[in-house]
Amino acid sequence: MPDFLDLHGSTNKVVRALAEAGMRRHGLHLGQNLLLAELWRQDGRTPGEIAAAVNVTTPTVVKMATRMTAAGLLTRRRDERDNRLVRLWLTDAGRALQGPVEAERRSLEQQLTADLSGAEREQLMQALAKVHRTATDLLGGPVEPTGH
Repeated sequence: MPDFLDLHGSTNKVVRALAEAGMRRHGLHLGQNLLLAELWRQDGRTPGEIAAAVNVTTPTVVKMATRMTAAGLLTRRRDERDNRLVRLWLTDAGRALQGPVEAERRSLEQQLTADLSGAEREQLMQALAKVHRTATDLLGGPVEPTGH
């Protein structure tokens, strides 16, 4: 099984480098696109809600949000009903990234899987989902991504 670990590790490294380059073309760090995607789905969420949705810790989201606020992509506002909560809101610049970022991700996925048949893509996704579930269970919780 070390062959699986070696192949997965080297594949993950090169795919991550490609994804990072794609996000940088839009002024983002890899992972920030996930925070944006959660706000594109539902603007005004708390850092804790976003952290739970993307399987990272709340401090990771707060750190990302700080950088993204400085970049003009987000604003922070106190919750109207509970002043203890902070909510993250997209700016026009943050909203404007949705189309380009989603297109970038689709393009990369299409390029990476171009040599696979439809059945092979489906099998790959099913197998990766199983490996992900097992690995998450073995770890006892979500993995904290690096590079944010």
